[in-house]
Amino acid sequence: MRIYVWGTGCAAGELADQGLSPERVTAFVDSAPRSERFLGRPVIRPEELAGRHFDLLLVASRQAEAIAAQAEKLGLPAEKMLFLRNNWHSVDRNRDYRTAEAVLAPAFTEELRRPRHTVCGPLWAADSALPARELENDYVRVRTLEAICARLGDVPGAAAELGVYRGAFASVINRLLPERTLYLFDTFAGFDEAEAAGEAAGFVEAHRLAGAEAVLRILPHPERAVLKPGLFPGSLQGLEERFALVSLDVDLEESTLAGLRYFVPRLSPGGFLLLHDWASPRLPGVKRALARYEEECGRRLPSVPLCDINGTLVICG
Repeated sequence: MRIYVWGTGCAAGELADQGLSPERVTAFVDSAPRSERFLGRPVIRPEELAGRHFDLLLVASRQAEAIAAQAEKLGLPAEKMLFLRNNWHSVDRNRDYRTAEAVLAPAFTEELRRPRHTVCGPLWAADSALPARELENDYVRVRTLEAICARLGDVPGAAAELGVYRGAFASVINRLLPERTLYLFDTFAGFDEAEAAGEAAGFVEAHRLAGAEAVLRILPHPERAVLKPGLFPGSLQGLEERFALVSLDVDLEESTLAGLRYFVPRLSPGGFLLLHDWASPRLPGVKRALARYEEECGRRLPSVPLCDINGTLVICG
């Protein structure tokens, strides 16, 4: 059986972590490969799929619209494709799971059948400054960010993101706040090995495939960005700043705690900190880090939880 997986990010890593052995994957597919191999398997471009025989193509990416269009252009058989992310669309893109059931274990395909519901577009965002492609990654989170940025007004301070990954969320912040300095804190090479020692292998490897130059290329206003590479908080190098907006997205407990300790006291009144993965059952260290920080402070931080994909908590300044 020849199985291909379209994607080399977290969704593809999750497939391996959920039981699809990389040895069963003929190759991973990526429109802009960051490496020649992923989880030990070769990475090819979509054009190389045309004319190849395969039994199943698993689309492990949230860019479902663009991939569907590209697959149709390449003449790939739709009946052999299975989309694992339906994004913010209200219907399941997949109509037939029989091919997947014939190739994969029944328990695995049963997991893929779980409904992934979504929401309708909010009326207030009809004149959104964001292109439609920005909404596919995490609709609720991105729309909430847009509302927050519109509310900042004369709140003083810079913007920052700790945990940039490949820069998708940073690019939205940069687009919505073009006049503000945007500090980007990340190793740009993956997690600290010691802190990530107990994490799933696919999740860890997906985060290695990042780079500062690639992030800068997708920013609409790169001249406003200040890269701060290295392990946080060592990467601060004495930086003292006030912040109107912070995205804290480092997934792991100790790094999250370090971020809270630095950014919360420096959050301007009226500003916001978005703590990503706070409600994620796969990353419980984030919630533990917040509990530890609130115990240190002796108070519960004013905050609002979101119903986005990974459960962001919005902390108010």
